[in-house]
Amino acid sequence: MVCRGLALAAMLVGIPFQAALAQFGGMPGLPGGAPPASPGFGGPSAPPQACTDLLTIRDQTQKHAAAISAANDRKAPPQEACPLFRTFLASEAKMIKGVEDNAARCGIPADVPKMMKAGHARAAEIGKKVCEAAANPPRPAGPTFSDVFGAPTIPDKSGKKGGGTFDTLTGNPLGR
Repeated sequence: MVCRGLALAAMLVGIPFQAALAQFGGMPGLPGGAPPASPGFGGPSAPPQACTDLLTIRDQTQKHAAAISAANDRKAPPQEACPLFRTFLASEAKMIKGVEDNAARCGIPADVPKMMKAGHARAAEIGKKVCEAAANPPRPAGPTFSDVFGAPTIPDKSGKKGGGTFDTLTGNPLGR
């Protein structure tokens, strides 16, 4: 259950950032934007600092998402996945705040923060389930029905060798 949750989270984490932040168009020097103008011709030569900061935060968030994905691939226990989710969710929240604050300045479409918030809510829900699983490890199995009522156990025949009349697995009984 936790592994499926990690796989879903990795997918939910990666897709919105790939699609939403690839739309950083419109600003010179940013992916999808106009080519940077020459400094001597009156245009800015680099994107605003806030936009480059968003790109840095995006890269950090994607790195945290990759860590969750790698943990899922190696089927990490919830105790290891929970801190990864917490770090990712903090980084993603910082990214969302930066996108909301600088959307107009960086040429980010208005629907991108909404998409990011929806993805963040789903990732937070999965992270909550993973951390709950980490806090409450599976309980050891209790006594069986036979143990409680003292039913006799079936003897184990793994040490006994065959050799009876109907034992044909060890060879031909007529050839002996």
